[in-house]
Amino acid sequence: SQKLKLALLYRIPKTLGVSIPMKATFFITYIMIDGWAGIAGEILRLKPLIIYHFKNLFLVKTEKDRDEAMDPGSIEFATSEPRIQLYFLLGLVYAAVTPILLPFILVFFGLAYVVFRHQVSNCKIIINVYNQEYESAAAFWPDVNRRIVTALIISQLLLLGLLSTKHAAISTPLLIPLPVLTIWFHRFCKNRYEPAFVKYPLQVPGDEEFENILVPTKRQSRKGTPVPSKFDCTSPPSLPDAVQ
Repeated sequence: SQKLKLALLYRIPKTLGVSIPMKATFFITYIMIDGWAGIAGEILRLKPLIIYHFKNLFLVKTEKDRDEAMDPGSIEFATSEPRIQLYFLLGLVYAAVTPILLPFILVFFGLAYVVFRHQVSNCKIIINVYNQEYESAAAFWPDVNRRIVTALIISQLLLLGLLSTKHAAISTPLLIPLPVLTIWFHRFCKNRYEPAFVKYPLQVPGDEEFENILVPTKRQSRKGTPVPSKFDCTSPPSLPDAVQ
């Protein structure tokens, strides 16, 4: 029974290695429909535009109602960030299996960079479209980095399974150190850099008392936004400057 289970586990990478190249056409279509069209929908924002005109026509009575109707909300990290990580995983997996998929991935990331750089913010802490509901000072980056490393390990294991099904099975053991070295490098980076994201110097809470509580926006929104990160390229105005 144990030998059978081990044999089944051993066949999983081979099965995936055979099946993954056959799904390349599906993922190319998926990237074009969901990725490219999703980025185009993000920059056009047709749904919020229609909702705004509907509210402006039937519900807006005062200036407060107009401000609420124009409120764009905040960016949905729960949906946008996992989608970007999925495409990153597809790029890693198909880089060595079906490289023809890579140009579609690169086009998606290029469009996503341009669009989200415009939608979210620029270097001067000016919010272009969305409201900035919070500033976490990159506290979510360790989780993102962990998932990127996981995607890299998955791509390496699938590459091992693919090579084991081809005529290059003899050279397959040479790739075994890859996931081991990746895990070791991840643990090294975690021990070396993760404390900077969870432990803050005493100067940080002291400086927060003198920071302005509003972020200027291009839309001149009346809705308050939290303090910008002190790790950004410009320093926020101090309290005396804000009073003046």
